[in-house]
Amino acid sequence: MVRWHGLDEVPADWGRSVVTIGVFDGVHRGHQRIVGAAAELARRRGLRSVAITFDPHPDEVVRPGTHPPLLSSTRRRAELLEELGTDVVILLPFTLELSRMGPDEFVQSVLVDRLHAAHVIVGEDFRFGHKARGDVALLRELGDKYDFTAEGMPLVADGETISSTLIRRQLAAGDVAGAAKALGRPHRVEGVVVRGHQRGRALGFPTANLETMTHMAIPADGVYAGFLICDSERYPNFRWPAAISIGTNPTFEGAGERTVEAYALDRDDLDLYGEHMAVDFTARIRDTLKFESVEALVEEMHRDVARARELTA
Repeated sequence: MVRWHGLDEVPADWGRSVVTIGVFDGVHRGHQRIVGAAAELARRRGLRSVAITFDPHPDEVVRPGTHPPLLSSTRRRAELLEELGTDVVILLPFTLELSRMGPDEFVQSVLVDRLHAAHVIVGEDFRFGHKARGDVALLRELGDKYDFTAEGMPLVADGETISSTLIRRQLAAGDVAGAAKALGRPHRVEGVVVRGHQRGRALGFPTANLETMTHMAIPADGVYAGFLICDSERYPNFRWPAAISIGTNPTFEGAGERTVEAYALDRDDLDLYGEHMAVDFTARIRDTLKFESVEALVEEMHRDVARARELTA
């Protein structure tokens, strides 16, 4: 698979291609339908397929301070697009200059001059150009002008409309099962394992405390079942069933900092500090609670672990 960072990496001899464009945050089932259609059309026509996505999120550039919680890291987004059969993923830096391009200029400079688009597939609500003046109807008109065809597809799966906004709401409510259904896989949070208060180790449940990536969509406070994932030199392609806690540890004095901690079930021999890890959320077990004693907390943690074991079996 090929990844290009910006249009300058497009080869000078690049031929015609089928292109799809979008933020594709989460690469949910609606996105999958569009990207898959582009890849399939490219195969049928003997062309290469290109998926264009953006970083940072356009909202942060157009309206600073409004960056939405992200459903996937940039690297994960590219991996997911590639898994759908895309030949090339272009990570296009979203800048003020890009945001100020008119629709015609955007189409000519990105789709025509660089990628020689033969066909473009986007979501039916796709907007482009300065102040989002371009829509699918205008894209079709510009296609007639520049010799490519264009279509807008609804973001649906099994008859249901899917949106990144909907998934963010589900995660904010702790509905990780609903989010997984819309995504087509468990929601993933990434980060680096850092040293915390080490309370879990003292209680018999050593946890990996994740310093999460900026703007990641974190599910609501609570205890969840899921998987702790690592692919490093020390732990290549490891995936452990886990009990995951999100919250401020209210049972302890001085609590207040929100953390994401994952306990790899029945493992107390892992040295994960400094590792880049991922946590996949499969089911919600309970709300975050404040217990009257540490002993009561430990009893509940044993029940959480048993439940997580059942849910990840």
